[in-house]
Amino acid sequence: MDLTYFRTFREVARRKSFTRAAEELGYAQSSVTMQIQKLEREYGVPLFERFGRQLRLTPPGEGLLKLAVQMLELYDQSKERIAQQVSGTLTIGTIDSLAAYYLPPFLQQLKLLYPGLNIQLAADNESSLLAKVREGDYDIGLLLDRYPADTYLNCIRVRDEPLVIVAPVQHPLTQCGSVQLEDLQHSEFIVTEGSCLYRNMFEKVLKDHGIAFRIGFELGNLETIKHCVMTGLGIALLPRIAVETELALGKLAVIPFSHPELRFDLQLLLHPKKWMSQPLDAFVHMLSEKGISDSTQL
Repeated sequence: MDLTYFRTFREVARRKSFTRAAEELGYAQSSVTMQIQKLEREYGVPLFERFGRQLRLTPPGEGLLKLAVQMLELYDQSKERIAQQVSGTLTIGTIDSLAAYYLPPFLQQLKLLYPGLNIQLAADNESSLLAKVREGDYDIGLLLDRYPADTYLNCIRVRDEPLVIVAPVQHPLTQCGSVQLEDLQHSEFIVTEGSCLYRNMFEKVLKDHGIAFRIGFELGNLETIKHCVMTGLGIALLPRIAVETELALGKLAVIPFSHPELRFDLQLLLHPKKWMSQPLDAFVHMLSEKGISDSTQL
């Protein structure tokens, strides 16, 4: 059977949509539908089912997806090893802040090294990211968490990633030499979505110490959060990499606060049985060497 069908099947399963899979693959939607129908006739079972507008795998579809991922990876491995070709797809799962503010220079380097490589970058929440690395949906994951983020996966610690509380430049707390937890009493925060790991950890620290606080806005976009802070709608806890530009330009200021429980490690996540293609191995080395360089400078 043509491996193209399995690639199409994998993409539909990832996107949960025939339309989005067709856009990603550059096919007409009718072609994607036809390929999935041929697979279903070949196996004699439905691979997808609809619940309202939502498309999801059937139990046989879930089983086939696991096998299809393995088959496609073995095929890519055979091409690289036998024909010495470096192509295929590298799928990277990460969180919004790393996707936007950390990874772009490394993706540029990787593309220069391997022009034929198709790079797919998926921004995801922490729990889904870990699950998809374990299941093989992502070739590699990047996450901010306490090391190790998952005891089953191979976790490579890259560096410490500081979290900072940012505020408008004229905020009273930015003028203090040192801010303690009690100084944050009754502050109004602009927060990320509820699944965000550092938000949950920060709220736990505040509640454990009896610090009353208000959530003024809950926003899913980091750029929106920063602009809301700039206009004086509240203060926010964010990874420093997400606000470096605004701090350098004097558009935001850091409240001089730190707490031992509010620390994270930027880490790479790999399945323990993951085949290390040349691009994946190069990508891991890029990130690891950058982490060593940053640590030396610190």
